[in-house]
Amino acid sequence: MLSKYILEARNISKEFYLPVKHNILKNNNLVVKQGDLITIHGESGSGKSTLLYILATLDTQFEGDLIINNTIIKTQSQSFLSDFRNKNIGFVYQSHYLLQEFNVLHNVLLPAFKSDKKNKEQLREKASKLLTELGLSSYLNYPVYKLSGGQQQRVAIARALINNPKLIIADEPTGNLDQKNSQMIFELLQKISSEQKTAVIIATHDPKIYNNSNISYEMTDGVLRLS
Repeated sequence: MLSKYILEARNISKEFYLPVKHNILKNNNLVVKQGDLITIHGESGSGKSTLLYILATLDTQFEGDLIINNTIIKTQSQSFLSDFRNKNIGFVYQSHYLLQEFNVLHNVLLPAFKSDKKNKEQLREKASKLLTELGLSSYLNYPVYKLSGGQQQRVAIARALINNPKLIIADEPTGNLDQKNSQMIFELLQKISSEQKTAVIIATHDPKIYNNSNISYEMTDGVLRLS
């Protein structure tokens, strides 16, 4: 039976052993539906980023069960997960990780070329449309290092969207931005969630973001609770 959830996390726990044994995550449960906009806030070191790395399938060394788009994650090979992430999960990080040697359009296209090497012209048209919708139509051929921080983060959002992911995971996406650009990025993610019905999970320290999300959780000492 197919699940109605994009993501199901059941009893997710994780221990670190150095320098001493430490339970960084403790029996966390989370369900995410199509179009959900979920925020996770909490103090630094509370376990937010650790949980996001697990939800993003980047860390498979955990206790519990994780199912994304009806796929059980824990039993899969790393090669399978690499392809799965590229097709199903978009990433937006505090540091946007754009490739400085490429222009804006090429940065957005990289995940698409990885999954579809044939339809390059169609992908270019799609990337151009995405960048236009994000207010970057005049910057397609700009080297990314010439863009402002807010512009670079919009390029990162376009890159995250290029493969039509079921889920976007954003780890402190506004952490390096001023208040005006932070609000703009959050409104873009809200729009994506609402209009495209893409599920969005955001880890943030900004109360203006987590107080305006559909569902907000607080992480305290490795435990996720509705706030």
